[in-house]
Amino acid sequence: MRAYVLAIMLLLAGLTPAGAVLPDEILDDPVLEARARELSQEIRCLVCQNENIDSSNADLARDLRILVRERLVAGDSDDDVKAFLVARYGDFVLFNPPVKPETYLLWFGPALIVLLGVGGVIAYFVRRRRNNEAAPVPLSTDERQRLERILAEGETPESARR
Repeated sequence: MRAYVLAIMLLLAGLTPAGAVLPDEILDDPVLEARARELSQEIRCLVCQNENIDSSNADLARDLRILVRERLVAGDSDDDVKAFLVARYGDFVLFNPPVKPETYLLWFGPALIVLLGVGGVIAYFVRRRRNNEAAPVPLSTDERQRLERILAEGETPESARR
């Protein structure tokens, strides 16, 4: 019974977000802290790249978490904080970068790859159909003689093979 309880507790512990925010980073004002946590979910760790700074243990992520909190305490809005980070690190720092000419490939690249793949599959089947509809290959003299013999004897092709 203890093993089941322990397994369930470990499973539930794995489902909760870990969060790498250290106690000394947490702001006293709960409203500002909630904004900081929300912003940290939208900012990419530049070291880990597939993790937000809220859950990353990298030193740069810690520095960015502190920077976000400092900007919020200074009175910056969420958009101001994002603009500051984009100016410093580029659009890559945001998990949802803005749609603009520099990020078109990022936003529309996957759809383009899928369309190219679908086009390739369609082209393959069209070519295959054309090749199947091409004129039949003429029979060799041996094949023609065998066919004439089968037809003269009144046999079906299946019984001639046996």
